[in-house]
Amino acid sequence: MKLSRNQKPLYLQIMNILKDRILHGVYPVGTNIPSEPQLEQEFQVSKITVRNAIKELTREGYLETGSGKGTKVIRNTSSSKLSKLKRFTEVLVEEGHRIRKQLLRVEVVDNEAETEAYRLFGERCLRIERVYHLNEAPYIHYTHYLTIGVAGMDLTDLSAQSLYGLLEEQDVTLAKYRDEFSVEAAPAPVRAALRVDEGACLLKRTRYSYDAEGALVELSQGYYHTEMHKYVVNYDV
Repeated sequence: MKLSRNQKPLYLQIMNILKDRILHGVYPVGTNIPSEPQLEQEFQVSKITVRNAIKELTREGYLETGSGKGTKVIRNTSSSKLSKLKRFTEVLVEEGHRIRKQLLRVEVVDNEAETEAYRLFGERCLRIERVYHLNEAPYIHYTHYLTIGVAGMDLTDLSAQSLYGLLEEQDVTLAKYRDEFSVEAAPAPVRAALRVDEGACLLKRTRYSYDAEGALVELSQGYYHTEMHKYVVNYDV
């Protein structure tokens, strides 16, 4: 996997990728992550770069290193800056499911007049389409719309780490979210991606993400195939 030399330090990029894999069940709790030589080969970096990434994840409580025993995953949940709300994908991983992300397309688009994307971002914005697979079956279809100001980001690695993590690497910190839920008939591209029949109604989550100054950074629309698994919200109190 090729890392960007124009973003934050390489060890932080590797740390974010490994953390995302832990949070999505690629490396389950109680198992070892790949060895240092394997990670060096995958990311084409030095031993010290890999060790620094592992050191940070160990410091944050995700990993535990043992002499001759490899590096073990000991936690797979993150701490939210905004609340004690757990990510939905974290809930799924805790239940023993595996999440795999598939990047469909990344493109700068011309927004049609009178659409919400046009109202929020103007004539042009960055659009990203992804599918989340639950135990290898398509489960969620996401369309993200982002301000054109982030169009220069290297987003080719969105199958390996989170969109919000990549935004943070570009010094774009999200401070507030607003989620709206509805039940709607799935558009044709969503039906095809999730393999559902025409006329099928799916749970739709619309999210508005804002930076610390209150400026809108992202609009996302997610369609959930809840016949496979209900949408669950868990809070730690």
